[in-house]
Amino acid sequence: MPEATGRDHLQAFYRMLGTAVIGQKRLADRLLIALLTDGHVLLEGLPGLAKTLTIRALAAALALKFQRIQFTPDLLPADVIGTQIYSAQTGQFSVKTGPIFANVILADEINRAPAKVQSALLEAMQETQVTLGERTYPLPRPFFVLATQNPLEQEGTYPLPEAQVDRFMFKLILDYPSRDEELQILARWGGVESALDVTPVLDGPELAHWRQRVDGLYVDVKMRGYIVDLSRATRKPAEFDLGDLTPLIQAGASPRASVALLRAAKGHAFLHGRDYVAPEDVKSIARDVLRHRVLVTYEAEAADVTSDAIVERVLNAVPVP
Repeated sequence: MPEATGRDHLQAFYRMLGTAVIGQKRLADRLLIALLTDGHVLLEGLPGLAKTLTIRALAAALALKFQRIQFTPDLLPADVIGTQIYSAQTGQFSVKTGPIFANVILADEINRAPAKVQSALLEAMQETQVTLGERTYPLPRPFFVLATQNPLEQEGTYPLPEAQVDRFMFKLILDYPSRDEELQILARWGGVESALDVTPVLDGPELAHWRQRVDGLYVDVKMRGYIVDLSRATRKPAEFDLGDLTPLIQAGASPRASVALLRAAKGHAFLHGRDYVAPEDVKSIARDVLRHRVLVTYEAEAADVTSDAIVERVLNAVPVP
């Protein structure tokens, strides 16, 4: 694919998202980075901040199969991955696949389903496959999970276990739009007949091409060391003159976090027209990669110290190559 044509398609992707979602350029960046680096995204925000709309617009801008799964307390794992059905006539089982067999999955309000349903996504997100009975079935490629959750309502919700949260490359926190952006929202969505109007601009082969390009970006050994040091500083802060953080951190970032940070930094560099990863790529993306992987203690919660604040301290303390 010619470079210019591909870049035009990526810009068209931004424009298409912009027609539906006002003022979320950073969110569009992160979603595209996750798409280009085979990652999954957890969106957290208050009601009415266009979480579901953003994902619907993203799916519409891709010529890929899309499925929305509304997570509820009575949802069963079989409702997500599928099940085996016995036929009395043939005496055999047949497989009915679930909505997970799609390219783009919207797991809406994922924390409203119990842990056994949430865990049904684990194998799918990590291995791109599901097991039904004694057989394993590959999922379509690309496979992209975007999950939403509301941070306020706790009644009737089930917090995501750490093993599940760690499968997400990014945890993105959505905030209220500015006054000008909210005025644009009224102009775009204030009509009774307002509807989502997005046409596909990227398909599977194009996405695969750009994934290969991103994967081939150059990463210097010093940059790899910098990424590892950032993760290690959340595990052993005293080694980086951050001993006061030790009682505030229950668990630090795992090696999977280092891998996610490297891949995300590649995606960030690519979107900014570089064929190599620079320190600014790592620092720009680190908060979204690490915030859900750094678990704080009760002492930190009592002192109103968030994982974001800890990651910020780490970014300021670890020397940049």
